[in-house]
Amino acid sequence: MVELNVPKRRRCLRCGREEEFDESVHGWVVSSSAGETYCIHDWDINGTHNPIAE
Repeated sequence: MVELNVPKRRRCLRCGREEEFDESVHGWVVSSSAGETYCIHDWDINGTHNPIAE
């Protein structure tokens, strides 16, 4: 069985919004900086992140 390597934190490269993945709600929640309301977020998770744990 394949195990997924889910990112635990993410940060917007445009406005600085920071979020953490919350297992209890199965989604992302704001952790510190809320960033800009109308920002089209550009998250720091990109093609270098390996989603499959080895």
